[in-house]
Amino acid sequence: MRIFVLGEGMIELSRRGDLWALGYGGDTLNTAIHLARFGWDVFFISALGTDPFSESLRGDWAAEGLDTSLILSDPARRPGLYAIQTDAAGERSFHYWRENSAVRGLFGLPGIETVIAAVEVADLFYFSLISLAVLPPDAREQLFELCRRLRRRGGRVVFDGNYRPLLWSRQAEALRVRETALTVTDIGFPTFEDEVALGGFASASEVAGAWRKGGVSEVLVKMGRDGCLLPDGRILPPTVTIAPLDSSGAGDSFNAGYLQARLSGADEATAAAAGHRLAQWVIGRKGAIPARDDPDVYRPFGLGPTP
Repeated sequence: MRIFVLGEGMIELSRRGDLWALGYGGDTLNTAIHLARFGWDVFFISALGTDPFSESLRGDWAAEGLDTSLILSDPARRPGLYAIQTDAAGERSFHYWRENSAVRGLFGLPGIETVIAAVEVADLFYFSLISLAVLPPDAREQLFELCRRLRRRGGRVVFDGNYRPLLWSRQAEALRVRETALTVTDIGFPTFEDEVALGGFASASEVAGAWRKGGVSEVLVKMGRDGCLLPDGRILPPTVTIAPLDSSGAGDSFNAGYLQARLSGADEATAAAAGHRLAQWVIGRKGAIPARDDPDVYRPFGLGPTP
């Protein structure tokens, strides 16, 4: 199975005592790296510049196991940048400099035809509302049409509803784009907090119902410390709860843990438990992509050998 993940990978600044440390992150990038660590064949689709920082990012992502052959180059642009801060409870806040990042021009770059041809025959294609936010309207339409062609060929589409208000000029535009994305999605990962901000939903079950009505057959509503709402309507809390050191990337890692289990044949409840397990490991460490300090965390379902 080949997994294609589209989105923006950025340079990350994170506080380390009195200094700022340089790293990288991005919602779909985080999920892609976790899936690659599980042993899956993962292609990351994005755009970077031709500057030294861009080359360093390419090398770092390849070292994590990602196939970077579909990351296109824009010599006129650079990667986006964000700074992350966490409060005493481990909750994060972000500050972005991404207005001219290379990924915004992805669908107009040389090589995009090769990318599109590869995705059309993919087994699984993954993107997010943030992916859509950083693309111009014409590129979004190309992405949606690509999803339709992929699904007609038997591939599946996964969509994460990450809503970041600062990336949108109007809430109504974000909601309209999100609704279109649901029509081309098979597996959906809404976050309850985001859905309240975006659509005014009152409960996780209401969110799930809206996503199913939009066309998504398998919906997992992420509910933070309360766990997640399973497709069958049950709430599954984390088996272990810890005080988060850094909540960055919690939802992205849950998605990866869930997908690796489902792709390995697990049922939805078992897969959600695997998602919780990976997310708990992530929030107990600094950064959205912590170093692999536990050899067991990337075992499928947390039990068997890595594929």
